[in-house]
Amino acid sequence: MTAIRRKPKRHLMLFSGRAHPALAQAVAKDIGTELVPTQAYEFANGEIYVRYEESVRGCDAFVIQSHTVPINEWIMEQLIMVDALKRASAKRITVVLPFYGYARQDKKHRGREPISARLMADLFRTAGADRLIAVDLHTSQIQGFFDGPVDHLMALPLLADYVADRYGSKKLAVVSPDAGRIKVAEQWSARLGGAPLAFVHKTRDINRPNESIANRVVGSVKGRICILVDDMIDTAGTITKAADAIMAEGAAGVVVAATHAILSGPAVDRLNASCIKEVIVTDTLPIPPDHQFDKLTVLSIAPLISRAIQEVFADGSITSLFEGRA
Repeated sequence: MTAIRRKPKRHLMLFSGRAHPALAQAVAKDIGTELVPTQAYEFANGEIYVRYEESVRGCDAFVIQSHTVPINEWIMEQLIMVDALKRASAKRITVVLPFYGYARQDKKHRGREPISARLMADLFRTAGADRLIAVDLHTSQIQGFFDGPVDHLMALPLLADYVADRYGSKKLAVVSPDAGRIKVAEQWSARLGGAPLAFVHKTRDINRPNESIANRVVGSVKGRICILVDDMIDTAGTITKAADAIMAEGAAGVVVAATHAILSGPAVDRLNASCIKEVIVTDTLPIPPDHQFDKLTVLSIAPLISRAIQEVFADGSITSLFEGRA
């Protein structure tokens, strides 16, 4: 008599690094599970130690870590977490990256430069990752850097629906901070009922990071509330200069919508002192109390990430999260 082999039941386990535990806990709550208890600490010389406090053998593992300050420490912690899962016989390992570190270094501008975004993908693959889930990569080409499936989540529907609810009765225009992000601005325009498009023509000195010059606005913004859209706000120099240029063209106001609130250095002071009416971001990165200000609105990205995790676990469709966007 031939024995019938039963397929083992799949088991989802959710793991979090120490960079942004509040987001990981919100994701776990949405899924209806709990984070796996994990020991993590540094030795005296700064080396990171990680150990899971329960068996992970045969599980479908999802490892969440936002690459925030200190960014290199949290990247290394996540790599070690993935390695620990691989060596403990997890069946499939998915790395969840609400913010993908080094994403701006996605190509060579000059000779003898690295492509650090590619190196990041290689490191996660070497550590044992089978799949990546990332939110609003700086450029879509990063999806091709990882040798495996990459699910690129977009915060645009979340942000755009908030803007539509709050400003939908106004005359709106969608403005890209540079020509390179005009395709994203087009998606915003479609989401906001065909709002007209414009972009800020700017120049940048490759020898001076985080600095640019907003030269002129291309497109009509006069008398409109302008939704200035970008993937991230770092030092806020580019975004505040773009807002000044837009207001100089006769706009009725400027609202900034961005996924990742890095808010380095002078960012908070610049945004507070600017002509910008409201800054709308998500919580892909932790925003400490001293970085919060009256103009800032923070939307939760946890429901999007939790739905993506559940679709991956069930071998479902991530595209369905974007209402058919391929």
